[in-house]
Amino acid sequence: MTIKSISQVRNLKGQRVLLRADFNVPLTKNGQVGNSEDFRIVRTAPTIKYLTGKGAKVIIMAHLGRPEGKVNPKLSLKPVAKRLSQVIKQSVKLSPEIIGSKTDKLVSQMKNGEVLLLENIRFDAREEKADKGFAKQLAKLADIYVNDGFAVSHRDQASVSTIQQFLPSYAGLLLEAEIKYLGGALKNPKKPLVVIIGGAKISTKMKVIKNFTKVAKRILLGGALANTVLKVMGLSVGKSAIEPEMFAEVKKFKLTDNQIVVPVDGLMAIKTEAKKGRTDALADVRKDELILDIGPDTVKLYESILKSAKMVMWNGPMGLIENPAFAGGTKKLIKILAESKAQTIVGGGETVQMIRKMKLENKFSFISTGGGAMLEFLEGKKLPGLKKIVK
Repeated sequence: MTIKSISQVRNLKGQRVLLRADFNVPLTKNGQVGNSEDFRIVRTAPTIKYLTGKGAKVIIMAHLGRPEGKVNPKLSLKPVAKRLSQVIKQSVKLSPEIIGSKTDKLVSQMKNGEVLLLENIRFDAREEKADKGFAKQLAKLADIYVNDGFAVSHRDQASVSTIQQFLPSYAGLLLEAEIKYLGGALKNPKKPLVVIIGGAKISTKMKVIKNFTKVAKRILLGGALANTVLKVMGLSVGKSAIEPEMFAEVKKFKLTDNQIVVPVDGLMAIKTEAKKGRTDALADVRKDELILDIGPDTVKLYESILKSAKMVMWNGPMGLIENPAFAGGTKKLIKILAESKAQTIVGGGETVQMIRKMKLENKFSFISTGGGAMLEFLEGKKLPGLKKIVK
């Protein structure tokens, strides 16, 4: 795998660099970017600093929310520009438009090492249609294109994929790291590799699980997606969410050879809003109960397996972590992995948020910014945003 990295470009001084970032971050009630929600901004900062340090003029494209091709003041990138300025400790100007005379003027006035953020790229309906004319107009703003938005690289959109037809295209430092870590786990993992897969639906993770059966020693399941596997194994899951349409696919796995490991106990409750649950073996789930977290015996089992791992890949929480009563299993696994000597790679928005809340992000080898993009990459798909950057 060969990556065209921006670090390979010798002279960036005075070059106009059009950078695609993913700054799709949650806003606080007063419309600001909170310090705990700026993960993607913080992770893109090294690429921006690298470019400005080399004397490039950095023009950033990003989106916020789903404006559906219309200007929506509530989804302006103004708070993002403010937070980015604080993170990179440098003034970031915000263009009031994406393309047009105002943007052209701001770009023409840029000095080496300055940063300009264009307004929400999705305010223009042509973005999500991967419109060639729109991409060509964007390309006229710059000399070089850099993709540092791994989390949007699975989208076939004007600022992600189409634009690469019109400018020399490179990977930013974050995108390069994402490809190296995630690709390494799939193609050349440190062994033994243990994979942890959680989340809501096994249908969204099935291809990832299948891919990892080729290289992982153990695949540990948790979250609601484990319910479907438990049901196929003949265990009662009460009223827990399952996907009957996935039964045939699950039956193709060799569920008796211990490569795929399921929870042995759980935390059950009658409703998701419950303030506490009942711990029991999964063989004893009552008909009116929901399985909402892994139990202490499962944590011990998973910990014993993780102790021998040289590499751990984790995507998706072990329980309904939106409710603190059912976040315990995920928190315990985070603590176990934070103390692990294995190479630890984690992705998935909810799990990453929990790690950041616990202030343990520095204890992990790599934390991916991708959600859907991470899953599609691990499925082995060729992402549209990488086609001209990765060979």
